[in-house]
This record gives sequence, C-alpha cells and structure tokens, in this order.
Amino acid sequence: MKRLLVTSAILGITLLNFFQFPGHTWLQSDTQIYMPILERLWDPSAMQKDLIAGHPHVAFTLYDETAVTLRKITGLDFRQVLQSEQFVFRGLGIWGVYLIATALGLSELTALIVAAVFSLGATIMGPAVLVFEYEPVPRGFAVPLIFLALGLIAHNRYLGAGVAASVAYLFHPPTVAPFWAVYFVLALRPSKPELMRHRLTALWALATAVIVLFIAARYQAGPGATQAFFTRLDPHLVELQRLRTSYNWISLWWKQWIGHYLFLYAATVLACWRLKNDVPQGLHYFLVGLPLLGILSLPASYLLLEKIRWALIPEIQPVRALLFVTALAMILGAVAAAKAVTSKHYAEAVGWLVLAFLPPVNREIGWPTWNRVGVLLAVALLTGAAFWAVQSSRRWLMPAAMAAMLIPFFVIPSWGRMRNYPMEHFPELTRLSQWARATTPEAAVFLFPDADQALYPGIFRAEAMRAVYVDWKAGGQVNFFKDLGEEWWSRWQRTMAAPFDPKDVASYRGLGIDYYVLQPKNRLESVKPVFENGRFLVYQTGALVQR
Repeated sequence: MKRLLVTSAILGITLLNFFQFPGHTWLQSDTQIYMPILERLWDPSAMQKDLIAGHPHVAFTLYDETAVTLRKITGLDFRQVLQSEQFVFRGLGIWGVYLIATALGLSELTALIVAAVFSLGATIMGPAVLVFEYEPVPRGFAVPLIFLALGLIAHNRYLGAGVAASVAYLFHPPTVAPFWAVYFVLALRPSKPELMRHRLTALWALATAVIVLFIAARYQAGPGATQAFFTRLDPHLVELQRLRTSYNWISLWWKQWIGHYLFLYAATVLACWRLKNDVPQGLHYFLVGLPLLGILSLPASYLLLEKIRWALIPEIQPVRALLFVTALAMILGAVAAAKAVTSKHYAEAVGWLVLAFLPPVNREIGWPTWNRVGVLLAVALLTGAAFWAVQSSRRWLMPAAMAAMLIPFFVIPSWGRMRNYPMEHFPELTRLSQWARATTPEAAVFLFPDADQALYPGIFRAEAMRAVYVDWKAGGQVNFFKDLGEEWWSRWQRTMAAPFDPKDVASYRGLGIDYYVLQPKNRLESVKPVFENGRFLVYQTGALVQR
C-alpha cells in the first residue's frame, strides 16, 4: 500500500512538472532542429533541399532510432512518441531524487516534498541548459536518468544505476560523462571484494551501451555528414560560433555568472558538510564530485575551446556540467532544511529552503524583484511548515502539508511572474503551414526575409514539412558542421542580414527559393499573394515586382 501511495505521489508531481511548472513546449527550441532530421530519416524524400534536414547530428545517439522504432510500433507521430518519452523520463528522474532523499534518512513523505522542490527545475544561465528541458530532446532524456542512477546508488543498487546511466549514455553521451567519470573513481576505490564486485557490474552495462552506440553510429541510416573530432576551429568558424552559439564561449558571459555558480558550489559544499553523517559512501562521491566537475568545466572549456580551439568542444559542450551545481544545490538545500526542522533549527531551515527555491524562482543569485522576494519567502516558509507537519506525526496536518507541497507549482509562475518560455505558436502560422503542406510541391523552398531572428520559420519548417532556405535557429548547428556553418552564414548574408528590400525579391529564384513569406507591413502592392491571412502573405518567386 505504501509503495502504491508513493508511486501515485510521484506520478502526481510529474504531472504538475509536465503540465503546470516548469512545463513543456514543442517546436519552440531544439525540436525545430530534431524534427526535420527525424522526418527525413523516416522519409528520405522529405525536405531534400533543407539545410538542417540534410545535416543530421544524431549518429552518436539512439534518440533517432528509438523515436523511429516507437513510431513504427505504436503508429503515433513523432510528437506523441517523443513527449511520451519525455514524461516517462521526467518521472524517473523525480523518483531518483526521492530515492536520494530517503537514503539521506528522510521519511517517505518528507522525501516526496524534496522531490517536489527539485521538480520545479531551474535554468542554467550562461551555458543555456535546463534541469528539466522543456522539449523532448536527447539531453532532456539523459539528465533525469542520471538522477535516477544517483538514487539507486544511494541504496546500493549498482547494477540498476549502471543500466540507468548507460541508457542515458545512449541518448546523450556528453551529458552523462561527468557521472561516469565519478563512477570510475568510486568503482576502482579499494573496498570489500563483494562491494567492489557489485560496483564493477555497472561497468558491464556501460560497455554494452558503448558497443551498441558504436554499431548504431557505424550503420546510421539516412543522409549525414562527417563530424570533425580532431581538428581546430579556423578563425571564421570561431567568429560564427561566438556570434551564434555564445553560450559555449565562457569569455562572453563569465563575468556575469561566475559569482552565481561559485555561490551555489559553496552552498553544495556546506550542505554536504551539514549532512556528512547521513550520506551513504557511494552517494557521497557524487555529491562532492559532480559539482566539482561542474566548476572545473569552466577553466577546462576555456582552455580547450578558447585557447586550443579544439573543434570537439563546441559539440560536447562540457561547461553544461554546471547543471549539477544548481541541481544538487536544490536537492541538498531541501534535505538540509528537513534535517534542520528535525533539530528544531527553524531559521536555518528557512535559509536552506531559500537556497533550494532560488533557482526556480529567480534565474540568478542576486537581489530578485520584490514580488519574487515575497514568493521566495512564502514558498520557503510553506515548505518548512510542511516539513514540520510531516515530522510532527499529527495526521490531521498531513493534507495541509501535501497542499503546501503543491503550492509552489502555481505561485511561482503566477505571483512570481516566472515565464519560462514565450508562446511562439499562433493560429495564422498553423494555417500557413497547413496551406503549404497541402498545396505546394514537396520540394518547395521557402524564405521568410523579414523574420529576422524570430522562431516561427523553424516552426513552419517542421509543421509544413517544407524546406526553409535559411533562418536564425538553424544557425545553432554551426557547432557541429563546418560546411553547414559556412553555408548558413552565406545564405543569411544574402537574404536576411539587411532589412527587407523589395528589390531583393528578383534574386530569390536564382537562389533556389520558390516562395517567400512576408508580414503585412511589407505587403507588395504590385504583386498578388498566393496565400494570405492576418499575419502572413506568401508570394511565388518570379512574379514581377514594381516599385
């Protein structure tokens, strides 16, 4: 019965995490890249002229094979398949944090409150990564599995941890590399023979995953390009990456955020010291090692990328290991608060809870706006009261304690005005995509010359299943392919860098563009659009434009 209640509670937290806060999105970020790739792998005739669809970077992951296989088995489309995976993996990650909390000596109900705090997520500013990715992308699948592996290690379930972390490796090897680095230290540490044997069993799971991934990469289906692993970035590519993927270049943001991460790292060290008598030995390695690797990724990335200019570094993005600094500060802060309540150190408990809630409430360590100060204190006090209510063993207080656990999911986005992502979908874009998919040739190429850096051309690409000549979001792939980066920049300079000028329309046909889409403010009076609605006008290239 207890197991059923815990499972139901974790499911409830996952539902709030997925649908309420931090929530989820579709085609507003990197799924704009992955969807054309997956659709082209599914149907090689699709989007043959599209720059993104023709440069898949999924060879070293089972993300694509899993999605295609599930689509074949279930008959669902890619959105349904990927978001189902996303929901399941989020739930497994929340369960992992629950296991961590129980291993640290908390009761089941108190551990559920800790898991709820963690499930509020956080934005890792600077490296531009999330504790819970809003979209169903490989990193978003891998990160929760790492926390599941940590929870299993905390309970000495090493084989299960190895399987979870190996599956994470199959989805996104760079994300799980810090985990395995710490695990190797733990597994090779001299211990009792039986314990060492248990720890080494996890390495068999990793070895199997490495072999599987090697075979999958070797026989990757569909179009592709060779990624350069052992080369240096040339000056032009450095310039492009610094322009388009600045999150990889620490020199562009470290002054703003270094204090943020040093503060959080110091907090994890202090929390580890506070909990030192309760941490299982295996888990201790990770609570110390993962945040340390996160901090060390800063000088390592600076040296390897900005000094040596190793082309592999922008692909693996090691500085995103800073995620573990923030995530473990939240988890350890919440656990330390629960322990402080047990010791009747209530002021200390509120301090730890302020630390745990600060990343989801405020995106930087600094003085938040006054409304967020109020929200931060309110959720900290409510959660502290929930800890007290659970530990007091007064059954009549349990419903209030559970209600207090749920309140942050609603007050942070409402009263705290934490809007994690803009809403990029609107009916006019949907109708434009439907029209293009139904009435234009499959090989048609579109351009949005007055879109500037807006995201809607990428949404159109995925929904209409039509090639887009160039858009800002596609430039994020300069990390992976040199030829793509150069071609993207060339196309951008020819058609998008300058404000829209009707005189440029005459050159579009020569570039291979079949249709161009304008906003109503740039309506061409001398040409009749082939489609229009309240936000868009579509013109076919070759029509005479007079001024």
